[in-house]
Amino acid sequence: MSNLDRRPAAQELGGLAATAAGPALDLLPGKEVLLGESTRVRRLLPTLGRRMVGAWAFVDHYGPDDISRGSGMQVAPHPHTGLQTVSWLLEGEVHHRDSIGSDVRFGPGQLALMTAGHGIAHSEQSPATHPRFLHGAQLWVVLPDADRETAPAFEHHATLPGFTSDGLTATVLMGSFGGATSPGTAYTPLVGVDLDLAAGADVEVPLDPDFEYGLLASSGSAAVEGAPLDRGAMLYLGTGRRSLRLSAAEATRLLLLGGEPFEEQIVMWWNFVGRSGGEIAEYAERWNAEDERFGAVLGYDGARLEAPPLPPVPLKARGRER
Repeated sequence: MSNLDRRPAAQELGGLAATAAGPALDLLPGKEVLLGESTRVRRLLPTLGRRMVGAWAFVDHYGPDDISRGSGMQVAPHPHTGLQTVSWLLEGEVHHRDSIGSDVRFGPGQLALMTAGHGIAHSEQSPATHPRFLHGAQLWVVLPDADRETAPAFEHHATLPGFTSDGLTATVLMGSFGGATSPGTAYTPLVGVDLDLAAGADVEVPLDPDFEYGLLASSGSAAVEGAPLDRGAMLYLGTGRRSLRLSAAEATRLLLLGGEPFEEQIVMWWNFVGRSGGEIAEYAERWNAEDERFGAVLGYDGARLEAPPLPPVPLKARGRER
């Protein structure tokens, strides 16, 4: 999914200065953003006070939206570099096309994982005939310097591992959790897990004390170590935790994201991740010139997105503070 802001701010991410030295329960203030023609999303990362959680650098939560009388998600071809996109649906269907020839429809419980690497372009659309509701999350993972020029790739995993216990059903999108390991390719130590809590569930889930974590309430509400977490909100949990207690009075879906704190300093602007403002400017120029670095998305009926004007101030890679 794209950042469609026509005046995007440069995000300077990475470094360890803002990583919590121990457990935290910080509520992250998301903001509402218009995505494309009609889809509104809640942007949880990057946000005021928190730029990354491990290598997770971008979290949009959308829906549930009734799209029975509309076109639903319509995101025209746009580029990415230096990151992975992780698409996760709770309801609906999305048609993904990209410049390496992928042409895939995916639905709830399936992992759509795109590695941009050196450069890729893709589009995302609700099919012409689509389910009534659209609900999900779009996530970006920053690639480390050693892998950011890797060849672009796309993975579609229709089934994912997990487990069920004491009113909890866990599905592992990325990394390993509770003895289950995702087939998705990861380039840094990280984890992404959908936690489906039945009404009345009261569970304790295992965590890695070397990871920092964030927890998004996709639907319903929960108590997280006694702290309330309502739909569409996210808690930053810090580091040093070996377990996490969760309880829910109603059926609730949570998205747990974690990983080793990301030490490298990067620049993220529009849909690009680089290591300097000069790199970002080059990516934007080459995309607008229809350079072969990104290729073309075949089968999409319509114009592609142009990169917006760069900010008037230099883009610099800095730490995690905002």
